[in-house]
Amino acid sequence: MRDTIPFSAIAIAMFALTGIAHAQSSVTLYGIVDDGPSYTSNAGGHAGWQMVSGSAQGSRWGLKGIEDLGGGLTTIFRLENGFNINNGTLSQGGREFGRQAYFGLASSTLGTLTLGRQLDMINDYVAPMTANSSWGGYAFSHPFDNDNTDGSFRINNAIKYTSANYLGLSVGATYAFSNATGFAQDREYSVGVQYTRGPLVIAGAYSNVNGLGTSTNGAVTPDTAPFVADSQKIAGAGIKYAFGPAAVAFVYTYTDIGQPVRNNLVRATLNGTRLRFSNYEINGSYQVTPQFSVMAMYTFTHGDYAASNGTVRPNWNEIGVMGDYLLSKRTDVYVQGVWQHVSGVADDMGGMGGALILGSAGQSSTASQMLVHVGLRHKF
Repeated sequence: MRDTIPFSAIAIAMFALTGIAHAQSSVTLYGIVDDGPSYTSNAGGHAGWQMVSGSAQGSRWGLKGIEDLGGGLTTIFRLENGFNINNGTLSQGGREFGRQAYFGLASSTLGTLTLGRQLDMINDYVAPMTANSSWGGYAFSHPFDNDNTDGSFRINNAIKYTSANYLGLSVGATYAFSNATGFAQDREYSVGVQYTRGPLVIAGAYSNVNGLGTSTNGAVTPDTAPFVADSQKIAGAGIKYAFGPAAVAFVYTYTDIGQPVRNNLVRATLNGTRLRFSNYEINGSYQVTPQFSVMAMYTFTHGDYAASNGTVRPNWNEIGVMGDYLLSKRTDVYVQGVWQHVSGVADDMGGMGGALILGSAGQSSTASQMLVHVGLRHKF
């Protein structure tokens, strides 16, 4: 009679091997669903009501994974899809993984190197100190998201390096290829640095895009870029400090757009030689109770547009407030209010004169606009 191995013993052995495999690698499914009604005081001369998906945080689902290669080295990847919960369509120009799609190697001592569609150093180091990127979302962005701190566009064809944390200091850089014979055209590069010590964070970054929104194969494609231009240079810095239940931050960013051709957000044709934005923002948050928190921000933006028949210098003032209540660790309800006023904009700016809060029902027919949004958010 042949010796036999009981099925239960085989099952136990397979389970043990599976446990070892899971200890060496893992894949995580995660996501955010964010939706609710919005009221816009003036959109083309009329009040507007709409359902808005992803106001505070873009609705998304994603997969991220890690494999332990030994010696402190791991393989990592992330595939992240943005979508509109109200109609089921894809965001980021209809891409399946438009938010991020990358993989690479990470070392506990040497840093992380990744390849694919990614965020640049402005988004990694400066944006987290702004209201729009840290807690407020799209509606709290600087005019037209001119400094990309809300991540209106991601970077295609990118190689990205982020160092390990050395005594609170980290640095990073990206280079995104044009994928064309003109090596320097339609490419992007960025650098950044951050210092963290206890409740204090100080960071700065610089980004340079050639051929902004001019090529479907380049670093920044026309279906996601707020502007189409020959170039876009962004420099920014910020400081944030937390004390007890409160935190306050100040951020400055400067955007220089060379040979602007179009503003995609208001469908405006531009014929100037240069468009500049200087953004000054102060924001703060306060944890009133473990469940309830309040936030506020003020932004002043000074513009400088060198038009064909002279220079125009518009100003934007924007105030935003938010209250957030946790129903559980994963589900919360929030209320947002944003007011924007623009002054000094001439007609030769191609229709950029009306106020426009991002995520509103449309551009105002006047210089002022107000947005109120109530949202329900769930994280998984």
